[in-house]
Amino acid sequence: MINKLKNNTLIKVLSLNSFSVGISFVLGMLSSKIVSVFLGPSGMALMGSFRNFTTMIKSIATLGINTSVVKLIVENKNDREEVSIIYSTFFGVFLGLAIGIGISVALFAGSISNLIFYSYHYAIPIQFFGLMLPLIVINVFWTSVYNAFEKFKHIISIQIISNLILFFLTAYLVWHNNIQGGLLSVGIGEVLMFFVTYLFIRKSFTHFKFDYHQINYKKYLNVMQRYSIMALLSAVLVPLTLILIRDQIVSVHSIQEAGIWDGVNRLSGFYMMFFNTGITLYYMPKLASLKTNSEFKLEIINYFKTLVPLFIVMLILVFILKNYIIQLAFTKEFNKINSILIWQLLGDFFKIMTLAFGFQILVKSMLKKYFIIEIVFNVCFLILSYVLIPQRASEGVVQAYFAANLVTFLIIIFMFRKTLKN
Repeated sequence: MINKLKNNTLIKVLSLNSFSVGISFVLGMLSSKIVSVFLGPSGMALMGSFRNFTTMIKSIATLGINTSVVKLIVENKNDREEVSIIYSTFFGVFLGLAIGIGISVALFAGSISNLIFYSYHYAIPIQFFGLMLPLIVINVFWTSVYNAFEKFKHIISIQIISNLILFFLTAYLVWHNNIQGGLLSVGIGEVLMFFVTYLFIRKSFTHFKFDYHQINYKKYLNVMQRYSIMALLSAVLVPLTLILIRDQIVSVHSIQEAGIWDGVNRLSGFYMMFFNTGITLYYMPKLASLKTNSEFKLEIINYFKTLVPLFIVMLILVFILKNYIIQLAFTKEFNKINSILIWQLLGDFFKIMTLAFGFQILVKSMLKKYFIIEIVFNVCFLILSYVLIPQRASEGVVQAYFAANLVTFLIIIFMFRKTLKN
């Protein structure tokens, strides 16, 4: 049994990633403490809104670049010339897209600030993010190339170094500039990753040679379109759902109650990052290389025998230690998280099981299945939140999150019923 675990590639990736996630977990907890002390629940809610916005813009600018690049390079990794064509083509397309979107964001920063925060005072962090968007997109692209070549150690090292620098910078900016500093730290953190990644790729530049003579839009246009359509749906739908839910909490209850929900999301992000990062590093290139349903079924069995039990153990530990974790990561104003966290844990449990099939849908560009899953989850989450918020506030939102994930899991099992039977 022990030898099997040692030889399990997924376990190796998770083990390799565990050190990075451990550091990120500790730094994230300390960062949340700093934000909760200096900014309180209202500041937590504002930062949550800004993260939703930056995630949406970043996703629109990258439009599935991670999945499409990983898929194409995995399929052609032994052909250096073809890899160079793929790299040059995607680099040119997405850099141009990022510049256009970034300039638009910077120009309309005041209006965006008023739309998100109901105030024009936060235009500067938005302008900064818009102007730095091209660097952010390039970093996503470089990381995707590393992922395709399974350079896990490089990716994890980049994450560790970036997170360490970001923590100290966030603490300084929040301390000296309050909420403006906190919002600026979101964009600065993304830019820092660009420079750290650049230091790494300088040593392995054979995978990152750009040549405008190699650009071939027609050859990869179909692949770009399929993944871009999928990514665009998520890029708009997911952040928009979160923003609408947060606005509903604020309008029906208060911004402090919205901050409680953002605290739950932040806490969930701490433990989810271990599995999300590990799954992305392992499954994206692995699923892209699979050719048959039987191979996919073996991977699913491996996933449910290896990763799901680990995740269950972790959820149990988080629930048992929730009092200590909440005290460490937040102030007394966030104590309500203690009583509502169970619903988030249950929702994340079904989310992890859904991801086993979700990555296959994404990598194999199953458009119909992807659209159904994304729309069902977000519509279900939004409608149930609107129904439950008036009576249960932030607790109603996490209950809606659990229900939406459960429904999504049942639908995706139905979609893959034939594969599982065979």
